[in-house]
Amino acid sequence: MTTPKTKAGMIAIVGRPNVGKSTLTNALVGEKIAIVSNKPQTTRNRICAVVGRGESQFVFMDTPGLHKARTRLGDYMVEVVHQSVADVDAALLLVEPIPNVGEPERELMEDLRKRKIPAILVINKIDTVEKEKLLSVIAAYTQDYAFAHVMPISAKEGDGIQELLDLLEGYLPEGPWLFPAGEITDQPERQVCAEILREKLLLCLDKEVPHGTAVELTKFSEREDEVIECDATIYCEKESHKGIIIGKKGAMLKKISTLARQDMEKFMGAKIYLQTWVKVKENWRDNLNLIHNFGYRED
Repeated sequence: MTTPKTKAGMIAIVGRPNVGKSTLTNALVGEKIAIVSNKPQTTRNRICAVVGRGESQFVFMDTPGLHKARTRLGDYMVEVVHQSVADVDAALLLVEPIPNVGEPERELMEDLRKRKIPAILVINKIDTVEKEKLLSVIAAYTQDYAFAHVMPISAKEGDGIQELLDLLEGYLPEGPWLFPAGEITDQPERQVCAEILREKLLLCLDKEVPHGTAVELTKFSEREDEVIECDATIYCEKESHKGIIIGKKGAMLKKISTLARQDMEKFMGAKIYLQTWVKVKENWRDNLNLIHNFGYRED
């Protein structure tokens, strides 16, 4: 009896901000490993999501939304997007069901064309439109690029996820798995928990305030009673932003911390003792040293 051959490959998920790349990543894995919000530029780093199915292993790379950078952090995020499609077996261009090809999509398609990477047009959020309207979306994109396939999905509702995996299996080369069985991400637990806290900042705060925040975990250790002690420092760019984050009598910071702790406990499967502080680092998004210190650095 012959042993089934294993397959493994890397697939980049790219698109403009807010098209649902992180929601799709979580839907593919079946667990929340990428933070999600309705604000643009939520994802700042490339996140590997690992899916094992039968003899096949898919390694998806969730990337920042391609946008016009206005800070050095923005420059870094744009570079992450372009680096992520350098050595992949296939790419998913995720778009909304709107029959208009924007500049970010054109730039990404040109990048994929130059690299000769098989690209699949994935039309997300199909639960928000009538199916007949998808024809004009498909026509708008396919006249500009010869996509290998077109796949309508709803990452939020889970529609089309298994069909997408079926399709992508054909792009995986034969070879050993890239990650151990059971592993779902390359992110350390500490980093995932820091991102969870940043997600709650995006959820609870308005306007520019949450975009100017970064989170650093200064302590992440398990006690003898199996409770994980987590000390987190939230950095913001202005003294006025610090007051907004803390809130009246500390109410906002308490709300953010409580929501974060609850999600951290779900992810870790353990009790979390979370303490949070807020500090000001003016214009840190234009300071390369601070950008690197907060974990945003090239591989």
